[in-house]
Amino acid sequence: MSAVTKCAKWIPSAVVLVMIICNPAVYGYTNQWAVHIDGGPEVAKDVAKDYGFRYLDKIVDGCYHFEHRGVSKRSTDPHHDVQNRLVSDIRVRRAEQQRAKSRTKRDLVVKRTSAVVQAILNDERWSHMWYLNRGHGLDMNVQGAWAEGITGAGIVVTILDDGLEKDHPDLLKNYDPQASYDVNSHDEDPMPRYDLVDSNRHGTRCAGEVAATANNSICAVGVAYGAGVGGVRMLDGDVTDAVEARSLSLNPQHIDIYSASWGPDDDGKTVDGPGELATRAFIEGITKGREGKGSIFVWASGNGGRDHDNCNCDGYTNSIWTLSISSATENGLVPWYSEACSSTLATTYSSGSTGEKQVVTTDLHHHCTSSHTGTSASAPLAAGICALALEANSGLTWRDMQHIVVRTAKPANLRAPDWVTNGVERNVSHSFGYGLMDATAMVKLAKKWRTVPEQHKCEVSAPDVGRTIPPKSQISLPLHVKECSGVNFLEHVQAKVSLTAARRGDLQIQLTSPQGTKSTLLAKRPHDVSKAGFNQWPFMSVHTWGERPHGVWKLEIHNEGRLLATLQEWKLVLYGTETSPDGDELVNQKGGVDLDNVQNNIVDTEGDPWSGSQRVDQASHPEVQRTTTEDQTSGACTQMDGSRCLDKFRFHPVTNARRGATEFSAQPHPYVFNQTDQSLIASPARMSPGMVSL
Repeated sequence: MSAVTKCAKWIPSAVVLVMIICNPAVYGYTNQWAVHIDGGPEVAKDVAKDYGFRYLDKIVDGCYHFEHRGVSKRSTDPHHDVQNRLVSDIRVRRAEQQRAKSRTKRDLVVKRTSAVVQAILNDERWSHMWYLNRGHGLDMNVQGAWAEGITGAGIVVTILDDGLEKDHPDLLKNYDPQASYDVNSHDEDPMPRYDLVDSNRHGTRCAGEVAATANNSICAVGVAYGAGVGGVRMLDGDVTDAVEARSLSLNPQHIDIYSASWGPDDDGKTVDGPGELATRAFIEGITKGREGKGSIFVWASGNGGRDHDNCNCDGYTNSIWTLSISSATENGLVPWYSEACSSTLATTYSSGSTGEKQVVTTDLHHHCTSSHTGTSASAPLAAGICALALEANSGLTWRDMQHIVVRTAKPANLRAPDWVTNGVERNVSHSFGYGLMDATAMVKLAKKWRTVPEQHKCEVSAPDVGRTIPPKSQISLPLHVKECSGVNFLEHVQAKVSLTAARRGDLQIQLTSPQGTKSTLLAKRPHDVSKAGFNQWPFMSVHTWGERPHGVWKLEIHNEGRLLATLQEWKLVLYGTETSPDGDELVNQKGGVDLDNVQNNIVDTEGDPWSGSQRVDQASHPEVQRTTTEDQTSGACTQMDGSRCLDKFRFHPVTNARRGATEFSAQPHPYVFNQTDQSLIASPARMSPGMVSL
């Protein structure tokens, strides 16, 4: 969705289209609520009826989506009367009036191109699909997988977007109604809303990249042309936390892969991510989806390159639960729209500058286009490739898929100035991640893949509190990790940072691992003039994947502005495995690694004053990732009934750190809400004061 929503109305007699600008870029309150109720859907329906609500659907277990038609669809202030009546009912544990979020589709407006090349398949524009048929390491290498009979058969992908033209002749054969829903209109038909400018073409275009039918003489061929594909219409209306959560949690035992080509505004000044309900949906997905193997979430990294945006400020692509995908142009260059960040895992081809080819796919009105663009086009290609790998091995977990991508992505033929070799001899870049996804290599590795060992994590809190960062200067903060029980081989690394600044965009943050791999967690963002700073923002890096955690880490913060900044606190959260996922067969782009040398990179830090306080969590499931946005609200509860808060539940945005929670074993269910700091965590063995079981 763009920041400005256009409302179209036809006047038949005059054949005139009247365009009305509706609440541009307003994060207003809607007429929808997320209501937490015990007792199941029937109790929730009774509550809705009693208070004049329309019951829409379940969001996640114990939480339901209500709509009140007596409340304005958009207002700047919350409706306290309706809220107070609702939360006064003893059947209601808590409720939140939903606020609209700005979410942007990650395609671009560009000119069409055409070309005539010798066709291989009989699909109308197969000859134009350069990113699938060039060979010589210059495409996604899908034809080798197809030659092995791998087409995505039995795998289901859904496109979370603005709708899906389910009767498109190139999609009809593979359309899966069980992977489809209209969250905007609350029905099972995902068909897009049509207007003069085809503003809701995005989802249909993304779907064609995944599963357009092969060899039917129509339009294009999908990467996984044997897979089922569905669409969730959720961007053509108010996008709230509840809307996102319902979309992310649709039919998780049937849908394997969720593809999202949207996110917070790519304007170089926004810091935003999933709210409490969407976060819970991610956790439900990776812990319970696909019969416990975990739903696979593929995300477009963002199109804010021209505005110097950084995808680590996007809480969706910056999440450990998503497979974040960037773009490369036809000529292997960094596109002008690309955002460089340390959370990007890999790359697929997409559009570039004038004269470079774009992506061919299905379009509205049963048409075909050769001009799909941006990281919007990259994520569905990645989702299709993941579908091929899943057909080759349906037992892959969500973490297995990320490991396979890391091991098979190819840096060759991609040109960027920041390629480096990390501590286990893998090439990695902030623009391209580990390189171009290779479908055939992923399928071959998937066939022989053994499930990765259990995920562990440890947290290391730094002793640096209240450190000032003067103008035009920097600070360098070493942190010694001398013990990280359960984590000997790294996967994701988070630096959770709290700081204040008079101008947030003046800051740059870098993290260097004990083996010398430097990740840029935050680059300078000239458009970001916010004074909000960061509150426990989990800057994430995948650049140290496979390295050892032990030794000296270094956080550097540069203040390029003219005013003071202050680091309040920071800590490392290290995710990984106790034993090597590779056994004795670690393979990398340079041909091999001496595991003994890599594994023994441990620094003795006995008595070192720079060693931080350690907390080890040996559970296999991660904690909830909380987000920071600009209009933060207090988490204090002013009206309690025993341990139950009767206030309007202030969960948008989710802003607070876990500073009151006790150490816990992060099992996925049930959840506990910490009233002290408004964090949602997995249930601890002991309930501390202020914690409420969900």
